[in-house]
Amino acid sequence: MPANLTPQYFKAEQAFKDAETVEQKIMALEEMLAVIPKHKGTDHMQADLKRRLSKLRVQPKQKKAGSRPDPFHVERSGAGQALMFGVPNVGKSSIVAAVTRARVNVSEFPFATTAPVPGMPDYDGIHVQLVDLPPFTDDYMQPGMMGAVRGCDVLLIVVDLSANDLLEQYEIAMGHLADRNIEPVSEPAAFGSVPELLPTKPSLLLCNKCDLDPDGGNFEALKELSGCKLAMLPVSAKTGANLDAMAAEVVRLLDVVRVYSKLPHKPPDMGEPFVLRRGSTVLDMARAVHRDLPETLKFARIWGSEKFDGQNVQRDHVLADGDVIELNA
Repeated sequence: MPANLTPQYFKAEQAFKDAETVEQKIMALEEMLAVIPKHKGTDHMQADLKRRLSKLRVQPKQKKAGSRPDPFHVERSGAGQALMFGVPNVGKSSIVAAVTRARVNVSEFPFATTAPVPGMPDYDGIHVQLVDLPPFTDDYMQPGMMGAVRGCDVLLIVVDLSANDLLEQYEIAMGHLADRNIEPVSEPAAFGSVPELLPTKPSLLLCNKCDLDPDGGNFEALKELSGCKLAMLPVSAKTGANLDAMAAEVVRLLDVVRVYSKLPHKPPDMGEPFVLRRGSTVLDMARAVHRDLPETLKFARIWGSEKFDGQNVQRDHVLADGDVIELNA
């Protein structure tokens, strides 16, 4: 029997995927359990939700003996994780504060950020986890920080266009990456790759405080003197200049597509999309809806730019951005 899941259920499930804390996950699972259709076709799913809910409710009380928490571990959420990386006072926290509701510590004093602070901006339906990392200097970086850099999906290297040591800021950041054999590149990672196992890291050089460089002279000087091969973007956390372009570039580097769900004989839910890596198939979409759905999937229909509306497609059909998929189990 088909599950016939509702748009309310998919929104609650997306909230679970975007949750950053155990409490948020519990609330999302409770909502999923409340709105899921109650019939034989969802009995297994209801039982699974109850098991996951039960496990999460006791999780805060469980501690592994002898284990040390990783101060730089931020539980991944959303379509991908982008880290802000730079020396003190380049404005990393200000950028995060400008595009998210994260409680960052914006200060004129150096080292105001002492631990990773995540936020979750919405880039046209794509939720990205943006993390403000503590700063570093030429001769000091907190132990463990580079592990977070290796594991992220996108690295945002930040410099201050108004600073006298602008070139040195860039060289310090690039030096730390070179010392760890991490090569920043301007192209997305290969489909299906594991970020921490790659020698390259999709990256963008953010040149903050462009409002203090109105003629672009410092930006052009940095480009010429550094020989930077990365994409460079002048931005301003103060005025908001080019923050939308920053968002678009992060999404490009994540290399994701938005896919919308549709129930049989119902209009599509164009609210919260499923966000998948480019190259994902109908089967990947089914797995994102529910882990057991690929086993029971009978056929799928698609509405999009590459097929006739409502056309049946195979399980290995590669999805495009904006596709609407009807999964029939």
